[in-house]
Amino acid sequence: MTSRTYTTTARTSSEGRAVARTQTLLKGIAGAGTVRKTTLPGGLRVVTETLPSVRSVTFGIWAHVGSRDETPSLNGATHYLEHLLFKGTGRRTALDISAAIDEVGGEMNAFTAKEYTCYYARVLDTDLPLAIDVVCDMLTGSLIETEDVDAERGVILEEIAMTEDDPGDCVHDLFAHTMLGDTPLGRPVLGSVDTVNALTADRIRRFYKKHYDPTHLVVTAAGNVDHAKVVSSVRRAFERAGALGRPDAAPIAPRSGSRAIRTAGRVELLGRKTEQAHVVLGVPGMARTDERRWAMGVLNTALGGGMSSRLFQEVREKRGLAYSVYSFTSGFADCGLFGVYAGCRPNQVHDVLKICRDELDKVVSEGLTDDEIRRAIGQLRGSTVLGLEDTGALMHRLGKSELCWGEHMSVDEMLARISAVTPDEVREVARDVLGARPSLSVIGPLKDRQAARLDDAVA
Repeated sequence: MTSRTYTTTARTSSEGRAVARTQTLLKGIAGAGTVRKTTLPGGLRVVTETLPSVRSVTFGIWAHVGSRDETPSLNGATHYLEHLLFKGTGRRTALDISAAIDEVGGEMNAFTAKEYTCYYARVLDTDLPLAIDVVCDMLTGSLIETEDVDAERGVILEEIAMTEDDPGDCVHDLFAHTMLGDTPLGRPVLGSVDTVNALTADRIRRFYKKHYDPTHLVVTAAGNVDHAKVVSSVRRAFERAGALGRPDAAPIAPRSGSRAIRTAGRVELLGRKTEQAHVVLGVPGMARTDERRWAMGVLNTALGGGMSSRLFQEVREKRGLAYSVYSFTSGFADCGLFGVYAGCRPNQVHDVLKICRDELDKVVSEGLTDDEIRRAIGQLRGSTVLGLEDTGALMHRLGKSELCWGEHMSVDEMLARISAVTPDEVREVARDVLGARPSLSVIGPLKDRQAARLDDAVA
């Protein structure tokens, strides 16, 4: 399969006005894996991947809005709104929404990220019309009643408290703040206690109206689906809600920009009475559209992506200093992050940080071996395919490809890109990215003398 557009069909009304445009983005074998896209008048996009051999379908709607679209006083509004869309519409109560999916054995959920929000349901293929009707109703007909906003506020505050009780999770929010400061990308997706308490139903309704326009939405479905039937059902649901928008409106383009992260040598410590110290040592990474991301993926895998990675071997296997240690990348439209996480006993935090910093410096100066790169390429290829072995993962890939990249790449193309990465490309990326002076985020019960030494890790 390739990512070229094979066919385009423009349907027209009796007056000759174009009302829909359908494209075959990826052509599969005997129809399996075929990806099609229809853009409806008003800018709503519907993208499907057909898998006739399965009996399930995952249906989702993606909104081009995340926590980075919030002002400081609206921090947490995107996530708050995600919760509220489950609370009821003009046609269904909150119980009706959940019961409809439960009684057919389906699953329904949603998540909010920094640059997008997704609502989805996984059901048997025969129950897809129900899933489409329920999820579309939620997205187009939410009431956002004041009493629901007030009731859900307590749930959101409990979710914030739950996150703060998990330092291994919380340290990643701290790291985003360390690297990006008090900016939309640096603030937590959930918001803070103060901002959540200050949000009103009127402000959330305005946010909903502004960001859930059809030009900002992408509908996706993967599994045993008929593309034309999905388009017809989605169109009918949006028309019934009067939510198709202006006929001449065009879909919003993927985000772009060139935000530079200039943070270097910054240290943030959050004192907590925890059994472990949780640390993230990191540097600016690269945007998700950067062509070097394939080499960055190989580098990340070799450094801390598995049991054979350098960091796992040096920190856990050889010295037994941590149970969990790994590296990660976060790519946004205009910037990115690279980090190393470890959880260890507080009195060993400086040893762990020194080993991690030494390994990063060593990769910059000496590079990875050819064997490490070969092993990382194989691991990345395998995990890429295995991670797409269910309809939920495929639906997520469709949504992110359309919303974030504006193009769709076949699995074979992705595997070819990974296989084409050369040792020289990996070493060049290591020098460019890991050569920067790092910053550090720490959560744990460090004493004053231990805290004073944290600057050594970023010197």
